[in-house]
Amino acid sequence: MMKLLYTVNSPYARKVRIVAAEKHIEMAMEEVVLAAPDCPVKQYNPLGKVPVLILADGDSLYDSRVIVEYLDNRTPLAHLLPPDSGLRIKVRRWEALADGVCDAAVATMLEQRKAEGMQDAAFIARQMDKVARGLQVLNDDLSKDNALGKLKWCVNGAFSLADIAVGCMLGYVNLRFGTVVNLATQYPNLAQLNAELIKRQSFQDSAPVA
Repeated sequence: MMKLLYTVNSPYARKVRIVAAEKHIEMAMEEVVLAAPDCPVKQYNPLGKVPVLILADGDSLYDSRVIVEYLDNRTPLAHLLPPDSGLRIKVRRWEALADGVCDAAVATMLEQRKAEGMQDAAFIARQMDKVARGLQVLNDDLSKDNALGKLKWCVNGAFSLADIAVGCMLGYVNLRFGTVVNLATQYPNLAQLNAELIKRQSFQDSAPVA
């Protein structure tokens, strides 16, 4: 059986967990602590990052985008990446921007964990500007291209990896920056999408832990 190495609040690992749940793919789940001396992640990913999917033959896949494509191709059930190339690119674009917002949010969080005198305020401001600009574009695209009021999901009215990636990003932003980012007032289209996503069991089962 395959095994996923993950940390509970990684938005990238959560993306993989949700894809597996939505496609009813069985795998063992091993929560890890990256800072622990005996953490197994580096044995399977030289970059030392989660998620890592250990295959049944002992080989491994890393980077969430690689893993979710592998899982989506593993079974025809509930395809999350459309077979149509044009729609597929649109889904991937949404995923790329959502992951980019996560990258900036994670970078900010790591910088803020440093001692106060060691933090780079300019770096934090640049990263949070990326977060704000990314959220605004995603919010605007929901109304401009997809008429969220009529089509529930991000691309072509069908639930896809785009929705999963955006939902995982929103969960992380709410967890780390919920006191400074108010989805309901600043990004209402994203708030509406998020309200739909958290109704799904896969999102409830993988919710970040404060």
